Formats: sequence, structure tokens, C-alpha cells
Amino acid sequence: MAKHIMRWSYWLGVACVALAIVIRVLNVFGLPVLLHTKGNPVSFATFLNGALLFLITSIASSGLLLFKRQNS
Repeated sequence: MAKHIMRWSYWLGVACVALAIVIRVLNVFGLPVLLHTKGNPVSFATFLNGALLFLITSIASSGLLLFKRQNS
């Protein structure tokens, strides 16, 4: 059961990261989206939020790899 929870939570996280990137890019270019981000301009906070997003994604990826290695 833990294997399924780990796998599904990882893929849900990856889908959320992809959705966040797509929505932010659309918002930067001024295209209408259903979910609004902090605003159109690209600033220091945009890069900081992106770096944190990718850091958390890499931590989740390494956690999933460690989990798979322990179970095989």
C-alpha cells in the first residue's frame, strides 16, 4: 500500500508542478487563465518561487528513487 501512495503522490506532485509552470507562463504573456498567479511581471520573487518549486520536485524525485531501491 505504501508503494502505491508514494507513486501516486509523486505523480500528483509532478502534475501540480507542470500545471503551475504552464499557468505562470500564460499569465506572464497576459493570456487569460482560470487560476491567477501573483501578477504579470517577472521579478525576483518569480525566480525564487521557481527555484523552490524545482528544489521540492528534486527532493520528491530522489525520495521516490530511494523508495524504489529499497523495495526492489
